Amino acid sequence: MLDVVLIGYGAIGQAICRRLRGSIMVKVTHVVVRQQRVAAVQAALLAAGSNTQAVAAVPEGAKLLLECAGHEALTAHVLGALKAGCECAVMSVGALSESGLPERLAEAAQVGGTQVHVLAGAIGGIDALASSRQAGLTEVTYTGRKPPQGWKGSAAEGVVNLATLTQATVIFEGTAREAALTYPKNANVAATVSLAGLGLDATRVRLIADPGVTENIHEIQARGEFGDMQVTMRGKPLAENPKTSALTVLSALRFLHNRASGLTI
Repeated sequence: MLDVVLIGYGAIGQAICRRLRGSIMVKVTHVVVRQQRVAAVQAALLAAGSNTQAVAAVPEGAKLLLECAGHEALTAHVLGALKAGCECAVMSVGALSESGLPERLAEAAQVGGTQVHVLAGAIGGIDALASSRQAGLTEVTYTGRKPPQGWKGSAAEGVVNLATLTQATVIFEGTAREAALTYPKNANVAATVSLAGLGLDATRVRLIADPGVTENIHEIQARGEFGDMQVTMRGKPLAENPKTSALTVLSALRFLHNRASGLTI
């Protein structure tokens, strides 16, 4: 049985706990949330028949941690856990666009003699993209396409009238780092693609509001000595949170099951 500490109990954290309930391979022993939420989350866990404990800090001696709480959790919990020797996996990849943070995480892991894993989340093809980097990757472009309502509450509202949009419209074009800064709540996929490939400043990003689609569509185009690569993902949203891809949760579950299994792929 693999014990894991979960940081965050929002839509993603709840979905992970629910899918792991009754698992004979992986057990969520603790859920780390803000102090003011501990009592409410503990009550929710008990009501769901779970013996997972809600706490405000990563327990001493934790061996594996999965972050799904948002950008602040990386500095509040993950850095310290890594230094203490706890292996960590992060889902808030967009936070790594912050200058110096990837290096701080790597240094903390080195101090603790462990590793920090960046999960693929909502996008596929990351294994091929990271492999191609080993032999001369020359060009990577990520295009993110969502229906107009998927961009509500973002900088897109200052670019177009989302309520009256009648055709696909580019709302951003630039580097992955610029995309993460301008659209922080939509930055995870672009940041993941860039970290696997050419980096935040050499990866091109296009974001599109399209009234003709009902899904979140992710596209990668890459070129290099390995050849050409095109990947298109039409992700269905997580039922508990339409702004999150269901594949994001499945990516985390795959990581945990691979850590608990004798044979992985």
